[in-house]
Amino acid sequence: MAGDPRDAVITGIGLISTLADGIEAHTRILSGAERPTPLLDTETYAPYPVHPLVEIDLSTQIPRRGDQRQMENWQRYGTYAAGLALTDAGLAGETEFLERMNLIVAAGGGERDATVDGDIVEGWRQAEDPGAFVNDRLMSDLRPTLFLAQLSNLLAGNISIVHHVTGSSRTFMGEELGGAMAIETAWRQIRAGQNDLFLVGGAYNAARYDMMVFLAMSGGLWTGDDVPDVWHRTGQDGGMVPASMGAFLVIESREHAEARGTKIYARIDDVVTDRGARDRSERYAARIARQVERLNAAAGSAALGLLSGASGAPEATGLEREMIDAMSAGRPTFVRGLGSLMGHGMEAQMPAGVALAAAALADGAFYPPFADADVEAEATEAPSTIAVTGWGSWRGESLTILGSES
Repeated sequence: MAGDPRDAVITGIGLISTLADGIEAHTRILSGAERPTPLLDTETYAPYPVHPLVEIDLSTQIPRRGDQRQMENWQRYGTYAAGLALTDAGLAGETEFLERMNLIVAAGGGERDATVDGDIVEGWRQAEDPGAFVNDRLMSDLRPTLFLAQLSNLLAGNISIVHHVTGSSRTFMGEELGGAMAIETAWRQIRAGQNDLFLVGGAYNAARYDMMVFLAMSGGLWTGDDVPDVWHRTGQDGGMVPASMGAFLVIESREHAEARGTKIYARIDDVVTDRGARDRSERYAARIARQVERLNAAAGSAALGLLSGASGAPEATGLEREMIDAMSAGRPTFVRGLGSLMGHGMEAQMPAGVALAAAALADGAFYPPFADADVEAEATEAPSTIAVTGWGSWRGESLTILGSES
């Protein structure tokens, strides 16, 4: 379909989650006649369930064992998903393109060594000289290289080393909003004519004690073996189920994509990111209105697919549902809550949602309901516009709007 040469289009997708390895496997599973049952670990961090990653063969995208060993799991997941996206876009090993490809990563902090942390706390309590004990352990266990391995931009570094992506590099922190802003930055630079080729995405490892402790202390986790769909986790009964995930996208200008003759999944029509207090003030209402206005401008009154990144966190999920109701006014809208089947992948949540939206638009179809809740109705037609929302677990609102190429 003809369009503006400065359109930002998605040409490659790499996605791994608790459901599947690769975008084709995801769309096949999510589009099946039977609703999939995601992997769920209810024992390791009881009473808090997590969605572990499906089994993957790291060597297919990270061939060198030495590279695998020096990464933490979240870096492995991201580097693997980045490789899938490059392969899908036909760019793996293509030096001409890789050396000028711009990399934008959304990532949190590195993983702590829970065993070392526990030993230090236990030893400190029993030490005759706690200060000397801590200094000694700092010199032996908490090495400078360990701190370096925990830097967020190490994911970008590993992607550059393994896949030879050597253009500019940026890393966004900020949980769910970080993933949305990574996509927004690529979209804005392409629209402005500043760059033509990006690799964008994020990764998260849910199977880590430090983050489980942090999230549990915030009161934002679901407890118990029986996990309902995300829409039934609101109010005081709410809680998110963390999920391991890696999601990367190759985003190009239309002109660049067409010049190299590659397939186009979908067009990115708009990206809106915002943050502020969720206090129902006039400023809050203005932020909501801004997102609705931008969606109306992009989608009009035609049927809309809406993939929600709702986390299940108590307050945030209820507010996101209110936002979705406002977006649904005046048009047929088919809502799907990613968290019901994929869990919550923090920085990777928005890239994962955009990946699934792009794949659905390329297929000319939409997914069956992910939940039995009244908010998720069967799609009576295939939408040509799909919106992906992300309100996270606490703060940071985002909206990415994709349009069909057919």
